[in-house]
Amino acid sequence: MTLSELIRHVTVVALQGNPDVEISRIRFDSRAVQPGDVFVAVRGVSTDGHEFIENAVSKGAVAIVAESLPDVPPGVTTVYVADSAETLGVMASAYCGHPSSSLKLVGVTGTNGKTTTVTLLWQLFTRLGYRCGLVGTVENRIGEQVIPSTHTTPDAPRLHELLREMADNGCTHVFMEVSSHAVHQRRIAGAVFTGAVFTNLTHDHLDYHGTFANYRDAKKKFFDDLTPNAFALTNADDRNGMVMLQNTAASKYSYALRSPADYKTRIIENNLDGLVLDLDGSQMHARMIGEFNAANLTAAYGVARLLGVDQMDALTALSDLPGAEGRFDYVKHPAKAGCIGIVDYAHTPDALEKVLETIQKLKNRQSRIITVTGAGGDRDKTKRPLMARVCARFSDQVILTSDNPRTEDPAAILRDMEAGLEETDKIKTLVIQDREQAIKTAVRLAREHDIILVAGKGHEKYQDINGVKQPFDDKLILLNCMRHV
Repeated sequence: MTLSELIRHVTVVALQGNPDVEISRIRFDSRAVQPGDVFVAVRGVSTDGHEFIENAVSKGAVAIVAESLPDVPPGVTTVYVADSAETLGVMASAYCGHPSSSLKLVGVTGTNGKTTTVTLLWQLFTRLGYRCGLVGTVENRIGEQVIPSTHTTPDAPRLHELLREMADNGCTHVFMEVSSHAVHQRRIAGAVFTGAVFTNLTHDHLDYHGTFANYRDAKKKFFDDLTPNAFALTNADDRNGMVMLQNTAASKYSYALRSPADYKTRIIENNLDGLVLDLDGSQMHARMIGEFNAANLTAAYGVARLLGVDQMDALTALSDLPGAEGRFDYVKHPAKAGCIGIVDYAHTPDALEKVLETIQKLKNRQSRIITVTGAGGDRDKTKRPLMARVCARFSDQVILTSDNPRTEDPAAILRDMEAGLEETDKIKTLVIQDREQAIKTAVRLAREHDIILVAGKGHEKYQDINGVKQPFDDKLILLNCMRHV
């Protein structure tokens, strides 16, 4: 493929050299450059690709795309653009034959609920007989084939490669988590979305975005960039829900549990046997639990209807779906009657509050709530005391422990969390740095009818300590402790 074919839909400020040079691959990491490649210099969070142009040329790059005209040897074509990250996505889409144009691509964004909503959509449309793709935090899927996931949203070249594989393997629908980082870094550039869903917006990722307004605006840009042929579905119950629709060219729709909306749900029953809902005027039973899952089910239903699925077909399929791994994932204690353990990915103050509020509504008079939680290292520190405070407010016993400390001192993270506790909260709080010991202690403390919440890691099968991902599975450890402690 020639460079001119790759940049056909790119706004070029200036070009020097031969635009019809043949290109082998698109690279944005100079270390991966091979002879015949084009190197796109992208300004990242910690590094600037422009600093590695010389290295890319020395490795055989025949073309350079950059935001400032580099000094390169004769024979190397240079393309000057305003936004290299945006250009990378557009070029990657062209290189892969614009796969998103042949797919029903739906993106889901929000602080909480992305994984569950995307998983519900993949399960729903698969049950309806469609071959579907999934791009998400837990895993990527091409039909039933599972591909490990390293980021919520992949980098632009990998994303378009995935979409190409999905289209080539007969997928007609793809459901994708869209993180705020991915929008800000233009990882979704070049992708044509059939629809976008907003779940909610709460305190998270301020370590990256700096302010809540920046975080909100990153989510909003996803909707701002939609085409008039797309749909935008937002959560009308969230105070930022309608903000997402302010500047979008897409057709606008809403869903809600409490507010007026195009797709409205009322909770009739909410217990450990599941949900009974009045959804869009029809009653359904769902296997999932909790008000937040009622919202996720409503979002999935709204997407199904907007993609042309019959109402009863959508409700029938949704009623039997299990949801996502590590999202309110519960197990029963084999020896203590009525005692259950719940594993959930909740790792923000709002997500913890939602999960614990749900547990409060589900528990009986005899039940106590024992919460095990921690906070990740090298991430937003301001949420740590808030998380501890929420846990203390809703729990009878709190055990603060290590999550993914990454390069931080776990003890320092726990001190940050403890700072959010009142003196009365500290009486019912234990600090056990070793996560396995913390879970084991929670099981030991539990009595019949108690509810143990292990929060923060959900589906993850590792603990990240000093850059090493050591095997660790909250659910497996919880089950083992229940059997042997």
